[in-house]
Amino acid sequence: MINRRKFIKTGTASAALLAVGGSSVSGTVLSRAGSPIVISTWDFGIPANQEAWKVLSAGGRALDAVEKGVRIPEGNPLIQTVGYGGLPDRDGHVTLDACIMDESGNCGSVAGIEYIKHPISVARLVMERTPHVMLVGEGALQFALENGFQKENLLTQESEKAWKEWLKTAKYEPVMNIENRLYDKAAPRQLPGNQYNHDTIGMLALDASGNLSGACTTSGMAYKLHGRVGDSPIIGAGLYVDNEVGGATSTGVGEEVIRNVGSFLVVELMRQGYSPEAACKEAVMRIIRKKPETAKKIQVGFLALNKKGEYGAYAIQKGFSYAVCNARRSDLLIDGKSHY
Repeated sequence: MINRRKFIKTGTASAALLAVGGSSVSGTVLSRAGSPIVISTWDFGIPANQEAWKVLSAGGRALDAVEKGVRIPEGNPLIQTVGYGGLPDRDGHVTLDACIMDESGNCGSVAGIEYIKHPISVARLVMERTPHVMLVGEGALQFALENGFQKENLLTQESEKAWKEWLKTAKYEPVMNIENRLYDKAAPRQLPGNQYNHDTIGMLALDASGNLSGACTTSGMAYKLHGRVGDSPIIGAGLYVDNEVGGATSTGVGEEVIRNVGSFLVVELMRQGYSPEAACKEAVMRIIRKKPETAKKIQVGFLALNKKGEYGAYAIQKGFSYAVCNARRSDLLIDGKSHY
């Protein structure tokens, strides 16, 4: 059974949407057949989904929905792991990663881009206006500025303060899952990757035409080495969509997702007949089997949506939640199952 948690509404939730949009069937959740649906990682996926739903409910394209949806956390300075307000790398640079993929297999990505609040929209222009898939660093910034994006300071006072506090005791070496130590006062509530320290938003949508698209965006691991790129902008790792089968996205420590080409793996497992949840679980277990001791200390979660509108998730650790929005309910938050 699905564990549904009450989420404090963000003010954009519709009070008229009362019924839960699915039921549990052998580890898979079913959306109403033929209906649009959008799902995304973490608690802040709720307002992101609601923005995406404005597109889907009007008969719009899934690609437009996921781009508009993830722009919500990208632009929220209170979310310190995505976009504006993201925690910097060890040298104080806020570097962002994002990718987007449509129903035809077209995709675009940016990595290590600075000064641009909405990297997901730059990623879409890479897909639509260049022959390339990925632009990085200064080249990505140059492309964004040439296409009308404005250069902005993304390091907020709150994130700068947190970074300077970290510098007092930090060692200049990569520390896995350093995000989990950000909030000392919240330590009793800490779980790897839970709502107090999570990172990426990944979003998947199925539109009224039966087409799938996905988006993934993040500011990456807090206090990472300058130049570090995780799984989020890498097609097949942080995101993958195959319109014949379904889509998948990931969250958590990107290095382990990259090593297992995690989102592609989830989609291929669904192609073989796995339910979304079962496919996510197998991808998680592959990480655990390869590096059992490492897996005990980190969080990785996968979220998947198939062509039928079935969805599911699975994570290494407790604390991974995902949001669902369909014609019946706009504010459903589900506790993902986990190995530990």
